Amino acid sequence: MADGCDLSLIVPTYNERERLGELVAEVLAVFRAHRIDGEVVIVDDNSPDGTGAIADALAARGPVQVVHRPGKQGLGSAVIAGFQRARGTTLGVMDADLSHPPSALPGLLASLRALDADAAIGSRYIPGGASKNWPLPRLAMSRFACLLARPLTPVRDATSGLFLVKRRAIDGVQISAAGFKICLELLMRSRIQSVVEIPYVFADRAAGQSKMTLREALGYFAQLKDLYALKLRAGRKRAGYRRVSEEELRLLVAHM
Repeated sequence: MADGCDLSLIVPTYNERERLGELVAEVLAVFRAHRIDGEVVIVDDNSPDGTGAIADALAARGPVQVVHRPGKQGLGSAVIAGFQRARGTTLGVMDADLSHPPSALPGLLASLRALDADAAIGSRYIPGGASKNWPLPRLAMSRFACLLARPLTPVRDATSGLFLVKRRAIDGVQISAAGFKICLELLMRSRIQSVVEIPYVFADRAAGQSKMTLREALGYFAQLKDLYALKLRAGRKRAGYRRVSEEELRLLVAHM
């Protein structure tokens, strides 16, 4: 592989053998269809179901790197480990279970480029976005989590696990992410100055088990406490924000 590429997509894994191969195949197909010079960086936390071996087999056949970690250390640190290995000038994050559609990647990348933003975030909570197959209590909890972050950022889906960010905006930033909310952590602690939010439809996992636990939920409250303290201490200004409509998104992708 060449020394660098345009987009590195980080995929953290823990017991994701059922769908990892399908995900990587779909992502690479999107790369080819839209002429994206990209790679997938799988970060596996020593999955007991053999996910790491599957990842190694995928790396032997395409633009895929694998980071093996000795044990389950949390999603936030997995993303940072992937960023450190990645070759791309743009860095992205996506779940391994196909709850985030690879078809959303061109829209995220086109918005980032055309609107000269530092970050592009996939959103369930702007017009055109949605969550499929979620029970009402889980949907309510997710919306409540985003509402709690609203004073920190104008982003409507600040807990999103689907986003792209320019490397230059986060290089050298010290992250202390609690639980899943690495997007919110980066919005608050990095040099991100402009954000675009695009709609997508989240589809709940069809295989494996959700990684959300009570421990992760409590970790989010601890993270919020730290980030509110950071805002009060540093007086950080909000990043510039723009929401992209479905129609605008189609035009941006068509002119990539």
